[in-house]
Amino acid sequence: MKKLITLFLLLIMPLGVYASEGMKLQEADIDLSDSASLQRGAKHFVTYCLGCHSIKHIRYLRIALDLGVDEKKVLKDIAPEGAGIYDQMHTAMNAHDAEKWFGIQPPDLSLVSRSRGADWLYSYLKGFYTDKTKVLGTNNAVFPDVGMPNVFWQLQGEQKPLYKKVDGKQVIDKLVIEELGTMTEAEFDRVVNDLVNFLVYVGEPVQLERQRMGKYVIFFIFMFVGIAYLLKREYWRDIH
Repeated sequence: MKKLITLFLLLIMPLGVYASEGMKLQEADIDLSDSASLQRGAKHFVTYCLGCHSIKHIRYLRIALDLGVDEKKVLKDIAPEGAGIYDQMHTAMNAHDAEKWFGIQPPDLSLVSRSRGADWLYSYLKGFYTDKTKVLGTNNAVFPDVGMPNVFWQLQGEQKPLYKKVDGKQVIDKLVIEELGTMTEAEFDRVVNDLVNFLVYVGEPVQLERQRMGKYVIFFIFMFVGIAYLLKREYWRDIH
């Protein structure tokens, strides 16, 4: 019985609460009804991420329709130069160059929000710090030894880790700004949050529609249960 209870608790506990030993994940403010945030997030993805990563499961047309934005505006303000409205969000980097520069082709990020979670993504994108022992000069508190450069270093600035001891081991307690970037902390937080908001939308574009439909489905189930109960009483009346 104790084993079953333990297994149940493990299943219902939220995954990825801690970025690493000692560091707690920061909470992303996800609002898929905020069209302006999603548009900014899409633009940030194209500007900072599309050079290496694709989102092949969505097209610019779908973004325009879902966010209620004119197609020409999407091509002008979000899509890279030369992209068509029916194009998928493919990176311009070919697999050969990616493996040459990074040792592996950067993954497609269509479903990264569903596999990792919004809080993990938010903390990861804010978790880069200077590490001169690494080839790229940076490391990450959430994903140690990740083979990705800090593409936001100019905006965020450069961070350094502060350590503490846990069970006799040195672990990162928190990150602090060592050299200021072009943005304030609040401005950079909004950039990252908008980007994560967009990636959550990409992971399930029909999420808001599904939630709206869910209300009607639940209402139908309650109605059906009520009718079934009244029908059951009518059938059993003659038996009693």
